[in-house]
Amino acid sequence: MSMRSTIHTKVAGKKAASRQTAKSAESYVCDVECIHPQLVDQLEDASMDWETASQLSEIFQAMSDPTRLRIISLLSRHELCVCDIAAALNMTQSAISHQLRVLRLADLVKFRKEGRITWYSLDDEHVESLFQQGISHIGHVTEAEAGKASGEAREE
Repeated sequence: MSMRSTIHTKVAGKKAASRQTAKSAESYVCDVECIHPQLVDQLEDASMDWETASQLSEIFQAMSDPTRLRIISLLSRHELCVCDIAAALNMTQSAISHQLRVLRLADLVKFRKEGRITWYSLDDEHVESLFQQGISHIGHVTEAEAGKASGEAREE
């Protein structure tokens, strides 16, 4: 059974700024409950389960910090120890260790001990692929924004 429902917005009793925001949000709300019920049923059946979504969310959450992304960038080039990462990023070893712990718990980096030195590397090729896809998307978005800005400039 479907759990779809209509979305209702209430504007009454809100401040003027809130009303304006709610009114602009109303323009994005469908007037009907469902246009393509058969398609929606198929999509519901094929949707990601909560456990998978939660695990994926944890990966993206771990990658959502600029410092952690900079660490991933370095580790995509070479296996490194904490002191080398700290020196390359001009940060303290303590700060780097904290960020590496977050990345380790998300299974994005792994380590190996060699005497008293701990060497860090990306957990597998999937981590680098995910990172590179993000970099590629930034370029794609930047190009699209530049093209859009160029088109807007021509219209003026």
